[in-house]
Amino acid sequence: ATVSEPAQKCCTENIQPFLTSILEELMGPVSSGFTEVRSLFDKEVHEIIQDFQKTNDITKLKENMDQLMNLPFNSVKMEPCYLKVNLLQELLQDLKSRFKVYHIDFVIQRTQNFMQELMENAVYTFEQLFSPSRQADPAKFATTIEKVKLRVLK
Repeated sequence: ATVSEPAQKCCTENIQPFLTSILEELMGPVSSGFTEVRSLFDKEVHEIIQDFQKTNDITKLKENMDQLMNLPFNSVKMEPCYLKVNLLQELLQDLKSRFKVYHIDFVIQRTQNFMQELMENAVYTFEQLFSPSRQADPAKFATTIEKVKLRVLK
């Protein structure tokens, strides 16, 4: 009871007025990173479609699908997504001095983990939605893959 009132007052006067602007500032790099994840998924699936349309090779399609399933764990391909979030390092340094925000690296790492998890969910969902179509007519694979991609991106 003794600490509650001064803490409430400190929070109300020194932190709460800045929360909206802080969140807006932090969401820029975070949103940019997640947008990059979405773009990477879109690009990779588009390349699978293009490759299949050129070759009509079912074996190559399976190889490409396997590579897609490993996309979340491909640090080289995921790196551009992670780099977008690294901008938080600079933004959080200012917050660190003003509001005693610690564990900046943890915030960035958790955000990057969420990005990887989002990609894992996207490729898993893609696999689950496309899997039943593998018994269908191979001539329709490109169209089916495109429809599944759009469904996942929604």
